[in-house]
Amino acid sequence: MKVIIAGTGAMGATYGSMLKKVGNDVKFLDLWQDNIDAINKKGIEFINLGKKEILEASAYRPSEVHDTADLIIVFTKSMQLKEMLSDIKHLLSDKTCVLCLLNGLGHIDTLKEFVKPENILMGVTVLTAGMKGPGVFEVTNYGNTEIQNITEAGKERALKVVETINNSGLPSVYSSDILFSIWRKACINGTMNACCTLLDCNMRKLGKVNHCRELLGTIVEEFSAVAEKEGVNLNVKEITDLVCWYTTEEFRGVDHYPSMHQDLIQKNRKTEIDYLNGYVSKKGKEYGINTKFCDLITILIHGRESVLIGEGK
Repeated sequence: MKVIIAGTGAMGATYGSMLKKVGNDVKFLDLWQDNIDAINKKGIEFINLGKKEILEASAYRPSEVHDTADLIIVFTKSMQLKEMLSDIKHLLSDKTCVLCLLNGLGHIDTLKEFVKPENILMGVTVLTAGMKGPGVFEVTNYGNTEIQNITEAGKERALKVVETINNSGLPSVYSSDILFSIWRKACINGTMNACCTLLDCNMRKLGKVNHCRELLGTIVEEFSAVAEKEGVNLNVKEITDLVCWYTTEEFRGVDHYPSMHQDLIQKNRKTEIDYLNGYVSKKGKEYGINTKFCDLITILIHGRESVLIGEGK
């Protein structure tokens, strides 16, 4: 399969490397020149579950590639998705599937601006990976990838993509309800990411905060109320139990600092809050739903961005 990775960060490099290793024709796109130069000079240095591998690869800016592909996997930050889709629109043919594995909510509407609905595949992954530097990446857990088409016409291609990713060694399944999975993961991110960032703590310490379950449960309630308006039914107790589990010893990554904390607190970068709690806050106003916790969380995260990064950066 001809594959283009649109965004060669930790996740993109991992999926692209695994797909390339088993014979797929993979091109890597990125906008960070240092990353592009490092990959073209040394290949992709890929620490795969503790084992170092060097994969010969070529990386490009989107404007430097002109061949279409069977599959494009977008791996940007949520706020960069529209820009990337605009940059790669010349690569989209009638037969090109676009798979979106981004965290957050609202991406389908953005994808529809550039891609025919029958060519859009949505997914959720719990694979964990990190970027160690330009051209250097580490994957620590393969996790599972769920994928589904958004129209019935796309099912056959979705199944083919699932098979291709599975054959690369990355566990992948066809989902019968990807919207539920997307909202469920958004609940995890909207609690763990937002709260750990505001409190400047890891998930273990979050779990020790007074009234933690009440706090997380109220956030889940607000996500659930908006999800219901969008046709997705979330069981508040089950999801609250799930998000609280991430703060316990049973979760191996309990000492992990979520990605939003890494972005804002550790690296002083903008967050994806507008695609998590911010999305719920915005939609709550449209639907007439009280989302006061998500409203406040969104204001506070943007406030920390302003303090740590500055306006307009």
